[in-house]
Amino acid sequence: MLLLLLLLAPLFLCPHGAGGAQTPNATSEGCQIIHPPWEGGIRYRGLTRDQVKAINFLPVDYEIEYVCRGEREVVGPKVRKCLANGSWTDMDTPSRCVNRTPHSERRAVYIGALFPMSGGWPGGQACQPAVEMALEDVNSRRDILPDYELKLIHHDSKCDPGQATKYLYELLYNDPIKIILMPGCSSVSTLVAEAARMWNLIVLSYGSSSPALSNRQRFPTFFRTHPSATLHNPTRVKLFEKWGWKKIATIQQTTEVFTSTLDDLEERVKEAGIEITFRQSFFSDPAVPVKNLKRQDARIIVGLFYETEARKVFCEVYKERLFGKKYVWFLIGWYADNWFKIYDPSINCTVDEMTEAVEGHITTEIVMLNPANTRSISNMTSQEFVEKLTKRLKRHPEETGGFQEAPLAYDAIWALALALNKTSGGGGRSGVRLEDFNYNNQTITDQIYRAMNSSSFEGVSGHVVFDASGSRMAWTLIEQLQGGSYKKIGYYDSTKDDLSWSKTDKWIGGSPPADQTLVIKTFRFLSQKLFISVSVLSSLGIVLAVVCLSFNIYNSHVRYIQNSQPNLNNLTAVGCSLALAAVFPLGLDGYHIGRNQFPFVCQARLWLLGLGFSLGYGSMFTKIWWVHTVFTKKEEKKEWRKTLEPWKLYATVGLLVGMDVLTLAIWQIVDPLHRTIETFAKEEPKEDIDVSILPQLEHCSSRKMNTWLGIFYGYKGLLLLLGIFLAYETKSVSTEKINDHRAVGMAIYNVAVLCLITAPVTMILSSQQDAAFAFASLAIVFSSYITLVVLFVPKMRRLITRGEWQSEAQDTMKTGSSTNNNEEEKSRLLEKENRELEKIIAEKEERVSELRHQLQSRQQLRSRRHPPTPPDPSGGLPRGPPEPPDRLSCDGSRVHLLYK
Repeated sequence: MLLLLLLLAPLFLCPHGAGGAQTPNATSEGCQIIHPPWEGGIRYRGLTRDQVKAINFLPVDYEIEYVCRGEREVVGPKVRKCLANGSWTDMDTPSRCVNRTPHSERRAVYIGALFPMSGGWPGGQACQPAVEMALEDVNSRRDILPDYELKLIHHDSKCDPGQATKYLYELLYNDPIKIILMPGCSSVSTLVAEAARMWNLIVLSYGSSSPALSNRQRFPTFFRTHPSATLHNPTRVKLFEKWGWKKIATIQQTTEVFTSTLDDLEERVKEAGIEITFRQSFFSDPAVPVKNLKRQDARIIVGLFYETEARKVFCEVYKERLFGKKYVWFLIGWYADNWFKIYDPSINCTVDEMTEAVEGHITTEIVMLNPANTRSISNMTSQEFVEKLTKRLKRHPEETGGFQEAPLAYDAIWALALALNKTSGGGGRSGVRLEDFNYNNQTITDQIYRAMNSSSFEGVSGHVVFDASGSRMAWTLIEQLQGGSYKKIGYYDSTKDDLSWSKTDKWIGGSPPADQTLVIKTFRFLSQKLFISVSVLSSLGIVLAVVCLSFNIYNSHVRYIQNSQPNLNNLTAVGCSLALAAVFPLGLDGYHIGRNQFPFVCQARLWLLGLGFSLGYGSMFTKIWWVHTVFTKKEEKKEWRKTLEPWKLYATVGLLVGMDVLTLAIWQIVDPLHRTIETFAKEEPKEDIDVSILPQLEHCSSRKMNTWLGIFYGYKGLLLLLGIFLAYETKSVSTEKINDHRAVGMAIYNVAVLCLITAPVTMILSSQQDAAFAFASLAIVFSSYITLVVLFVPKMRRLITRGEWQSEAQDTMKTGSSTNNNEEEKSRLLEKENRELEKIIAEKEERVSELRHQLQSRQQLRSRRHPPTPPDPSGGLPRGPPEPPDRLSCDGSRVHLLYK
């Protein structure tokens, strides 16, 4: 005995500080032994009478059971449990031993029930036996409805509202009077609950989950031990967040229960920042909606449909290959465990195909069986209930519809019995006579309603309590189909936002799939080899421009250089340098700089190219413009050639540059360039079919980019075309004021052709970064190289080969003549001499004309005085004075008189 007490002693101690305030019978050691009811006793499990006499306290969680002597039975709680705070359960309700009332003396109270034995949800197959078992247990209790006996009248609704309407009519219009109605399916419950208020009937459903039934205005007398289907939605949202899914798709059967559930889910996911991308529905044939899900690349799919339709859906899922490691299906958890193996003549898929299609899907299911396995109000544990129910079933539980909901049906009878017991005063208080109920007696209905609304007890499905809408509050069980059977992977309590996770989830791909094809954004960067190559050419071009500029400045005193307008050539060299420098920002992209520096690079491109073009091309255009303006004038305006002033040239260049600066400044202020992203079509890599590459390309752009480019390219294009025209018009002009205008014309040809070709080509190839950069940069490089070579290399060659390094003053001091070895001076002198000769020729021609006139006059006078002389027989010429000269000609600097 002493050894037994030593072994039991640790169990009888309650941890310090556990629980709240203690009752008078409570101590920190456990619960004090209490006295049994009169004419009764207490059964101590695992202890003998002598052992009980030796102790004063029982440990936490220890249970005692009241028993009565003889023909008496316990009224009130039959089992009490020691709580952590040192008190016993249900101490506010006394337990008594009373004489057993014979069944023949008890008055019958009838329940009208509709059990779906077939149809979309054949839940009546297991729920009807559970209800019958609950009626037996309730009727055997003398502490609950001691004067009444609950009896059942039921029909098979086949989960069809039309069929249910017929049986509802029979229940209401045939005796006996039913005190309560118990439908199963949501569609049937909607019909029954909407009509029940007209007969002052309470409706208690054991299998309805439609969220619409929570509408108290529409269904004022409706209660259900099956929680609303919306209770699944917080669990689904919690799982979406756990696995990081932001995009889901849905497919539903077009019934009110699923439509309202999906509407509630849509609101909840929107609050959580999750998007329902595709929403499909069907009435009887899911083939097209499933194909649409496949076409729209749905990955995380919530399916809301009855069990029979579920088989149709997954047969189509198999055909479309909408399963595997890339997909996750969320289904309702109240299907039979082997629902996908049941033969269905409406589908043409085998069991193996269906098993393969459903593997790995997730179900959310209301906790319908108490996982704690503690004793309920019926003195049964949940496991004892399952064992007892299984013996009643005609088939295996997995093949029996509604087996999972059976605990809810069992507890529904107990909720009804306790409410009727409270209404009738069975607990010792005065109540109403249940046999007085009729369909016009709203008073009894109201009392039953209040009693139902305040229900709170421990059932085999867990703690039973109803919310304000009459719906059951419960936990949610999360299961996953693994290897053809469902495995529990967690529980979720939405009232406390508590997710209990067992970490037993398994995935075909090793991890939860992505909610969409994983899109990897990659930028298309410029080829670095191309960039480096062109940068080297551009750098060499800048060096060449600096050399040319230095040469021109150093030799600015040489007359040959002076006659080429060296300052304009200097501007051309500077413009080429700026244009070549623009190649570097043209090749900079996200590979080299961050997105914050991109706008500055865009502005650098624009300003360097704009100013480079204005200075380089503008100075050449100015030369050719003034050559055309001055040296192609009419004879009377030839004096303008002597008055070509340099400031006019500089002013023209300044005007062109000023126009560019003004345009660029307005552009930058009003609509500055910024970084934009061009997105291309997705590319599928060969190594992973679940990943897509989304190429992107960075651009410099603005809101009105096309407008600005139209303005910019418009007047630049006109300048290029006008430059070509002027170069062509002045190709034969020779002047010492601008002695390199032919070279300028050649440079203008090249620049204009390259620009006019490159500008549209780069716009067309803007999406091909390498080609666009190659065209633009090489056009800049080649046009700059050609311009520098054509303008400066001939000058260098001339000065180097001919040694013309001295200014005009130095040549005069050394040789006494400033025009020695100067072809331009020779040309000028020859032109002057030719002009003088032209005057002499004109004078001579006038003199010859006068002489001819005089000669003709003399001949006429002579012919009048002397008749014609006969010809000389010898054939000689007539004798007389020689004829005057006929004409004059100029050959070089000599004048010859020609005679006939």
